[in-house]
Amino acid sequence: MEPILIVSLLISFFLMFYTLPKWIKKCRDVGLLWEDMNKVDRVKRVAASGGVVVVLSFVLGVLSYIAIRTFILGGNGEIVEIFALLSVILILALVGFVDDILGWTSKGLSIRFRLFLALVASIPLVVINVGTKVVGLPYFGIVDLGIYYPLFFIPIGIMGATTTYNFLAGFNGLEAGQGIIIISFLSFISYITGTAWLSVVGLCMVASLLVFYLYNKYPARVFPGDVLTYSVGALIAIMAILGNFEKIAVFVFIPYIIETVLKVRGKLVKPSFAKVNEDGSLDVPYNKVYGLTHLSVLILKKYKRKVYERDVVHFIFGFQILICLLALVVFREGLFI
Repeated sequence: MEPILIVSLLISFFLMFYTLPKWIKKCRDVGLLWEDMNKVDRVKRVAASGGVVVVLSFVLGVLSYIAIRTFILGGNGEIVEIFALLSVILILALVGFVDDILGWTSKGLSIRFRLFLALVASIPLVVINVGTKVVGLPYFGIVDLGIYYPLFFIPIGIMGATTTYNFLAGFNGLEAGQGIIIISFLSFISYITGTAWLSVVGLCMVASLLVFYLYNKYPARVFPGDVLTYSVGALIAIMAILGNFEKIAVFVFIPYIIETVLKVRGKLVKPSFAKVNEDGSLDVPYNKVYGLTHLSVLILKKYKRKVYERDVVHFIFGFQILICLLALVVFREGLFI
């Protein structure tokens, strides 16, 4: 890890600072605005699909990293893996943007078609045959997955992470904040397990998300859209695959596993939004819980008379941070030798 590599993070960070306000202004000028669903006044006034700027800043930051490695530090041993990573992210960003433009209120792309496109997006990683094929499985011991790892497990991993990361959404700052927490943690894991280059790539996304969060937190001035959630979900899966720490990534994804179970309980048609009271406080919208946001409202109401959107978001952040800390304990033998 050379100090000059911080330039890549700064490029992603300052590109966001320069470009995101312009995106918000342009969205207001052309009427590309969405409703803020967890508010009493649900007027269309929040700029849409700000994830476009996040992906752009991330990609340019990573490309600058490649340039620094090639022309200044010498050597570009991971260039194939990095370009495969960028290809997957860009394909899914395009899918997410198309879904945003078609509009989630008009159902957008069908679930089956999105799953198919997520599988297609994994092809750049499949064709370069990345990852470790030998894994330890409960009751089976050490298993060599061979060709089945790139042909089956990589596409399933990309599709699963992309889809489930998109489930836990709909609250100001939630998607961006979760991305900051998870990718920062996985970047740390990458560094201590010997893939420092992957931590730089992850931190380029974190740098972009930090700026985006400032505009997306309550009260939001821009929404991420599927273009961001698909890209961040895919990056989490790709980091796990390239860094060979799939078990840790799955553990860190526990909140999303819970969210998926609850969403399936609602037949994937119950949204994550809460019931908004006249004073802006939130209640559970159904008799049953169909999402982690609903569960958070239910738990918080046991300790607070009124629960607001920020309370729910911060509660989920706390839960995610706890899961990350537990991962360090559970997997400590493989991390700190």
